[in-house]
Amino acid sequence: MRADLAIAGAGPVGLAVAIQARLHGLSAVVLERRRPPLDKACGEGVMPLGVEELRAMGVRLPAGCAVRFAGIRFVDEETAAEGRFAAGPGLGVRRTLLSQALLERAQELGAELRFGAEVTGWCTPAPGRVRVELGGRAGAGALEAGLLVGADGLHSAIRRRAGLESRSMRVARHGMRRHFRVALERPLVEVHWAQGAEAYLTPVGPDELGVALLWSGGPARWDDLLARFPRLARRLADATPTSRVLGAARFEQRVCRRVAPGVALVGDAAGYLDPLTGEGITLGLRCARALVDVVARGAPLAEYERAYAELSRTYYGLTGLLLAAARRPWLRRRVTRTLARDPELFDRLLAIQGSGAPFGSLGLGGALRLLSGITLQGAAMRPSEATRTSTKRSTRRMKLL
Repeated sequence: MRADLAIAGAGPVGLAVAIQARLHGLSAVVLERRRPPLDKACGEGVMPLGVEELRAMGVRLPAGCAVRFAGIRFVDEETAAEGRFAAGPGLGVRRTLLSQALLERAQELGAELRFGAEVTGWCTPAPGRVRVELGGRAGAGALEAGLLVGADGLHSAIRRRAGLESRSMRVARHGMRRHFRVALERPLVEVHWAQGAEAYLTPVGPDELGVALLWSGGPARWDDLLARFPRLARRLADATPTSRVLGAARFEQRVCRRVAPGVALVGDAAGYLDPLTGEGITLGLRCARALVDVVARGAPLAEYERAYAELSRTYYGLTGLLLAAARRPWLRRRVTRTLARDPELFDRLLAIQGSGAPFGSLGLGGALRLLSGITLQGAAMRPSEATRTSTKRSTRRMKLL
């Protein structure tokens, strides 16, 4: 067998690589050890740029299977802030339905899909040639390709075998997801904050809500995590679950590079920080297009490395800021209150996220509004808060003495 691209992984990003390959006149074989439908614990929200990528690829979702959402709502204690997208709505859609739509488009364009086939190894006998060894239920064998694409997810075997992993130094974060039949309150993705955890709510159907619980540390149970969000727990108390609990472990995956001889990484396999911003699928779809463009032009893979750095800059920056806020309740509360009082500022931040523009495009005025809002809240701390803070500091000093 011979193909321009051998793609390990039939998740949305792997299928997007196959679709882009066919649109560029390249042959593609998708290799997946599992059988469909393929599910994953994720937020299931596609941001506006991702929606545009799906449209450009000609991916068609069945009518009524997705919900448009107009923006994001942060909820922290008694404060809620809402921001709206400027570039059109995002889409909430069940992961299985999105994967099926991408699979059908890939098959329509002539990509080959081999389920039950697992990449067991590879070698590069010559520049521009990769011999991929296969095993699994589909039978052992081999194929030759111009490039092996690792799209095999968060804990990528291709990344590990290619020596592209880098050790993470952060506290491990994990997630669980479940769906509920419930009346939707508003067409927004909601992020609820609690001590050491976040709840990510995405409308995925006319009366269906996807709830992803994210937390730091060791193992946890769904009910115990949900109890950290009393208002959300009351809201879901009478709701009917429509799926089982599905988990994902150790979000952060650092890589030293995205390319090696004969290999390139896309999607979560190319590195991941956290799902807090909901940008994972959008970044993966954009990087799939960038990689195939490099291959189709016969350009060095170093160009894809540079393209990835450019496309992922805002994702890593914004996600890092939200993680810093999640670890510091006082900062989280001030940020939420600032955005609640200044919705236009929240809209501008979402516009930056939605366009992939650098944070510098917020402008000096926007940055000052954000920083001054956070700072002024600290200066205007209520007397009771100031008294409690002073008491805690005095207690610490007494212990030291």
